[in-house]
Amino acid sequence: MTKRSVSWRLVMCLSSSPKLSLNVLCLIFTIFVLLQIWSFHITLQPTLLPPSLLTYLNHQQQQPEVSDKETAYLVEKLRQSVTFLPLKDLRFSNKPLEGHTWFMSSFYDSQTKGEVQYQEFPSESSKGRLLCLKGFDDHDGSWNYYALAWPQAIPVNASLKKGLTFVSYNHYDYSNMWHGLSSMVPFVAWSLRSGCEKPQRWVLYHWGELRFNMGNWLNEIIRATYGQEPEILHFVDENTPVCFEKAVVMRHNEGGMSRERRIEVFDLIRCKARNYCNISSSETSRPRIGMTLLMRTGPRSFKNVSAVTNIFKRECKRVEGCELKVAYSNNLTFCEQVELMRNTDVLVSPHGAQLTNLVLMDRNSSVMEFYPKGWLKLAGVGQFVYQWGANWSGMRHEGSWRDPVGETCQFLDTDRRCMSVYKNGKIGYNETYFGNWARSVLERVKIMKDVVERNQDYDSLNECMC
Repeated sequence: MTKRSVSWRLVMCLSSSPKLSLNVLCLIFTIFVLLQIWSFHITLQPTLLPPSLLTYLNHQQQQPEVSDKETAYLVEKLRQSVTFLPLKDLRFSNKPLEGHTWFMSSFYDSQTKGEVQYQEFPSESSKGRLLCLKGFDDHDGSWNYYALAWPQAIPVNASLKKGLTFVSYNHYDYSNMWHGLSSMVPFVAWSLRSGCEKPQRWVLYHWGELRFNMGNWLNEIIRATYGQEPEILHFVDENTPVCFEKAVVMRHNEGGMSRERRIEVFDLIRCKARNYCNISSSETSRPRIGMTLLMRTGPRSFKNVSAVTNIFKRECKRVEGCELKVAYSNNLTFCEQVELMRNTDVLVSPHGAQLTNLVLMDRNSSVMEFYPKGWLKLAGVGQFVYQWGANWSGMRHEGSWRDPVGETCQFLDTDRRCMSVYKNGKIGYNETYFGNWARSVLERVKIMKDVVERNQDYDSLNECMC
């Protein structure tokens, strides 16, 4: 039968039965649509899925399912593969604070320009792994250890601490007010950028060695800032690891932070401290110009306290509304120190930890600092920390006076062995210089106060950022 005869018969059949022809046409149309859909799917499939993924999916379909027993076996292997490294890496003892430092030296910090340097676990850089710590040595940090572990495969006998843990490295100590505050500042900066998140606990290290206490002033500052007593972690023994659901590690203090970011942190600390101590922000509760002599006893104290006091009292009386207070920080509670700084526009004090209180004054307040003989040449850059601190917290460091008279050293005054003689020396006074200096600072403060009062824009924080 030829193709022409078949076509003729089909036409005759359809024309003789209209209903049958309609059904056939519907059938042909349906088959056509299905063939088009199938053709479209086959054409697009290679462009929708990458070849590597197609290969992987085909391979997965061919693989048998992993049994629970095999899964448990793999998890156990992951547990056993967790490798602990010394917290203090002695290979970098000649540059302990540079780059990755000698503390947890296999990790690099995360940092955005102007922000704090930190490490967070788990994170993308840790590939989702948790931080684990082990050891409780308080004399040699190379006997304490750290490692990373998958949440489902933490080391055998390890405990898991829920919530947020702050892990602090301090190259100095936590009892000194300034060094302790410097180690706390980066955590507050991180919290400000992380929804004001609060830590459940702290782990304190000095050179990789565990520390279990901090100074009372620092303890109160942390309590005021976070609204809770800082819990310091104690490890059970040297062989029981502790892993953390979430951990943030700081080892560079304020390093890398912009001045604007530091000021923001100190604004929060100051605000929280005043709220914690229930100190009024009303201008009527303070002197128009407050000058405070914050004294020391022992090393770096004034030799003649009454003479120094009389000089500043005389100059304060020359300025309308100026009130002078003389105080010793070791005789004041934390809240008494906060209140004293609230009422201080000019802080007069020898170099020492008590000057850390300057961060609790209102912004643009003034600091006058005094040193014993020999410090300029021999004390190193650390002697400038309160000058830096004043700048970072929005204060004005009005300069320093260095006593040219003091203990005699048997070596040249540039010999570092003389620092042991000068370090704890006492400070004399120069009546003419002190008087002129105080008069000049008070005049600037008076002008600033006049301008501020005219503009009715006095810098007083009523609401804290967190």
